[in-house]
Amino acid sequence: MRLEARREQPDLPAVSIRELLRQTLRLRPDRIILGEVRGAEAFDLLQALNTGHQGTLSTIHANTAELALSRFHTCISMAGINQSERAIARNIAEVVNVLVHIERRQGKRIVTQVLQIDGYEPELHRYRFTNLLKADQREAELQSSGVKALRGEPAARRPAVGRRKLGGRRLARATNRKAL
Repeated sequence: MRLEARREQPDLPAVSIRELLRQTLRLRPDRIILGEVRGAEAFDLLQALNTGHQGTLSTIHANTAELALSRFHTCISMAGINQSERAIARNIAEVVNVLVHIERRQGKRIVTQVLQIDGYEPELHRYRFTNLLKADQREAELQSSGVKALRGEPAARRPAVGRRKLGGRRLARATNRKAL
């Protein structure tokens, strides 16, 4: 089922993303795809993830995958909830598994970074993560091996160096799909 937010119109009330997300949860969905998180709806998304709605996908604007965590935290804080910063950060670390950063270069979108969230260290106030892919590292590996980077080709035709760095075939195939 597809739901869309709208601004207030002469004969119709406004429908916010927060309201739609709450209504979606009443439908008991297997998957939730939220187009973009910009504000207080981030808290409702976090709550949905914390209550067992796995397989959720959303986008957020940030310059790097690491900064996306910070931005998500900021958006949750915009909801006006009475929860400590550490509790919010811990909840984020518990439910967000992977961050994929996509950049537009020369008119094309490419995956530049993939982070796996491993947890949160409250005493240091920082997230622990594993960098599964960083585009600069991948390009340097390919250049040093004498192999050109093949973008837009099926995963089976890519050099083995690129597939190993991505962590296996599944992730390699997933990054070849077009963005929604």
